[in-house]
Amino acid sequence: MEESKNLLGTESVSKLMFKFAVPSIIGMLVSALYNIVDQLFIGHAVGTNGNAATNIAFPFSTACMAIALLLGIGGASCFNLTMGRGDTKRAGFFAGNSISMLIISGTVLSAVTLVFLTPLLKLFGSPDDVLPYAQDYVRVTALGFPFLILTTGGGHIIRADGSPQMTMACNLTGAVINTILDALFVMVFRWGMTGAAAATVIGQIISAVMVIVYVRNFRTVKLEKIHYKPDFKVIRRVSSIGMASCFNQLAIAIVQIVLNNSLAHYGGLSEYGDSEPIACAGIVMKVNMIVFAIVIGLAQGTQPIESFNYGAKQYDRVRKAYRLAVITGAGISVVAFVFFQIFPKQILSLFGEGSETYFTFGVKFFRIFLFFTWINCLQPITSTFFTSIGKPLKGVFLSLTRQILFFIPFLLILPLYFGIDGILYTGPTADLLSALVAIFMAKHEFKLMKKLEKEEMINS
Repeated sequence: MEESKNLLGTESVSKLMFKFAVPSIIGMLVSALYNIVDQLFIGHAVGTNGNAATNIAFPFSTACMAIALLLGIGGASCFNLTMGRGDTKRAGFFAGNSISMLIISGTVLSAVTLVFLTPLLKLFGSPDDVLPYAQDYVRVTALGFPFLILTTGGGHIIRADGSPQMTMACNLTGAVINTILDALFVMVFRWGMTGAAAATVIGQIISAVMVIVYVRNFRTVKLEKIHYKPDFKVIRRVSSIGMASCFNQLAIAIVQIVLNNSLAHYGGLSEYGDSEPIACAGIVMKVNMIVFAIVIGLAQGTQPIESFNYGAKQYDRVRKAYRLAVITGAGISVVAFVFFQIFPKQILSLFGEGSETYFTFGVKFFRIFLFFTWINCLQPITSTFFTSIGKPLKGVFLSLTRQILFFIPFLLILPLYFGIDGILYTGPTADLLSALVAIFMAKHEFKLMKKLEKEEMINS
């Protein structure tokens, strides 16, 4: 335990980033691939309506991620901040309560989804011809929500315990199983949407079992039964810290719902129809999730470093971790931008065939909607940074800038003047404005850290 503390506070920041961020990135990529693998097989075996159905179902996955990050990131940040202050007795309650609430929340979300399935799918923008496909898919995937939430959220707790490789192993195992079973259930057995959903759930169950086995043998703090008993004060603190990451995902879900409904409405008024734009948007958004997963993985990889060192008042190491994440994220995002601009049709073709209008809209969506992909890393990395240093309100505000404060208003206004093309221009507008806000807030926080450093020097 002491060795782990010393490493977070003394080892090279770049080495720590590699140790924590790489497994985190792989874990996030694996989570993104769950949806993408399903869509690849569905696109070839079921067709455009199947692709549209997975996009309609996507807010459910985002809701699972929101809960997982609320309790996982919140619990991990609280755990590391407390360990950084040397309070090992209190730290165990943050880890144990987070695990308990992940399981409870996942079970509740699963039950609510199954009870209100059809109304929710219609609310999410499902056209009538897509609805049966979405119903078949979500009826099965909803059963896996508790396991998905436990795997994702529990992975952050495991990473905070100093075992990022185990987090990666849990996610990777589930993804490999999902891919193998997708090929078997969808392409061989021809089970369609239900087969793809079943493959996903089986992979999630196995990953969740691995998380449970690890948590029973926690490294830095021995977790007892009392640590798992829900404590309102502990849960409130965890939730306050994890709010920023949670709200960011909830905002994505809200955007997805509004976007689907807008695409269906304005698509129906255009040459593209109401289903093809939703199918195209689903593919574009999920491909972009690969880039976003890397960026989020970078941000999450910095969390233990930033939390521990901020708690230990080593502010220079906090700044180094943040800057390294931004530089790396920007480099990866620039590469993605080039691919999205040059190869949009080829990327769309990976997910099955479509009409000429399908590819025309998809190419435009890629090139315009994702035009500012290269600066998209700033908002999530900076939002996670504020969460990591125990300033959740700033993190929450920043997490809401792109989706809620900028994206939705422009999504409602621009199509009134430009039709469905107005939807495409909403993306880059929101990306640019949120990046500018992130830059301003980060600079201001660095100035505050400089003041704290001076006060420490005077007091010492």
